[in-house]
Amino acid sequence: MERTTLRRRALVAGTATVAVGALALAGLTGVASAGPAGTTAPPVSADSLSPGLLAAMERDLGLDADDARSRIAAEHRAATVAAGLEKSLGASFAGARVSGEKAVLTVSTTDASEADRITGAGARAEVVGHSLDRLEGVKDALDRAALRTAPKDVPVWYVDVAANRVVVNAASTTAGQAFLKAAGVDGGLVTVARSAEKPRALADIRGGDAYYMNGSGRCSVGFSVTRGTQNGFATAGHCGRVGTTTTGVNQQAQGSFQGSTFPGRDIAWVATNANWTPRPLVNGYGRGDVTVAGSTAAVVGASVCRSGSTTGWHCGTIQQLNTSVTYPEGTISGVTRTSVCAEPGDSGGSYISGSQAQGVTSGGSGNCSSGGTTYFQPINPLLQAYGLTLVTSGGGTPTDPPTDPPTDPPGGTWAAGTAYAAGATVTYGGATYRCLQAHTAQPGWTPDVVPALWQRV
Repeated sequence: MERTTLRRRALVAGTATVAVGALALAGLTGVASAGPAGTTAPPVSADSLSPGLLAAMERDLGLDADDARSRIAAEHRAATVAAGLEKSLGASFAGARVSGEKAVLTVSTTDASEADRITGAGARAEVVGHSLDRLEGVKDALDRAALRTAPKDVPVWYVDVAANRVVVNAASTTAGQAFLKAAGVDGGLVTVARSAEKPRALADIRGGDAYYMNGSGRCSVGFSVTRGTQNGFATAGHCGRVGTTTTGVNQQAQGSFQGSTFPGRDIAWVATNANWTPRPLVNGYGRGDVTVAGSTAAVVGASVCRSGSTTGWHCGTIQQLNTSVTYPEGTISGVTRTSVCAEPGDSGGSYISGSQAQGVTSGGSGNCSSGGTTYFQPINPLLQAYGLTLVTSGGGTPTDPPTDPPTDPPGGTWAAGTAYAAGATVTYGGATYRCLQAHTAQPGWTPDVVPALWQRV
């Protein structure tokens, strides 16, 4: 069976893709409210509010847990009432908003005779000059103009329901007025505001996600890395040469290849722009992201899982280390052979054992329907080759033992240099630990400080 790399190339002129040489709040529990349309909002359970959400509201909004719960309930109730009033007011509806810590609801209308209807529903009434439909029509015209030609120095525009205006934020009044003229809108409904805002798309670097090379091919992110202050990711060398530009899974500009070797080895790294934040995560494709804690190499027979943008999340076992394999493009050495399947587009993606990064997908044979054999380039030699640091949950990587291992470690059966199988138990410092994944113990990697490898029992 032919062995190939796992890169996916897209046909730019059409929608088909082919492999080229290559696998390439009503309230808290018990409280509900009915909107004016007679619908009842489902209650919000106090137990359903995440402790993390409550803590963030305390940090950012200055609300304690009880105040946060009350506010969420009031906001949910306001949303229900506003939705009902929007339906009943029809063309006179001019928007709704909440204000203050108690989330007081204000509903605007262009028809003064509707004020009693609004106050009867429990909201403040405000009579204004322009309906929401009219203001959104102006914004729609701006949107259409922007689709034809992106406006220069005009980063943001929106309907401001409190001001009963469309607001255009622009670097200069001239730029804002030029945008209005190009859209052919009524300037009497628009406020042009000076703004230095420069919004940009933000995204995370996550193992297993897709990226695209020069707009003509697709591979997968291996692992988030840094080199000094530069962020980026490790991937396969056959995915691109030095200088190849990349766009991310969101199709936004991402970075470029800074180092690439193929054949001989199949290693590369991409430096990303400031819009991309490296995360110690691997995409579990519906099974939850997996956190990367380090890069301790697993042994033959160990389980290993792979994440890639074509076939998602698949697992198998490590069959052989330090393997050489010949592809049509040439021979590469030092790869690890596995029973994990892969297909075109999975190239460069993450191999991980437990929480430990293992390598990046290189190539293989077969597929994920009938099964196959794949090869990955080990991550530690890749990191060493380019002077990279793996991004991990602890902010570092156990690739290198601590520089100051204890000179007089506590007694126990654990010993550096010993190969431990998953499930093995040792004692250390008066406690018993179970091995979570196969590894060879290194000085300083004691069970009490490497929770990715050992679990206290």
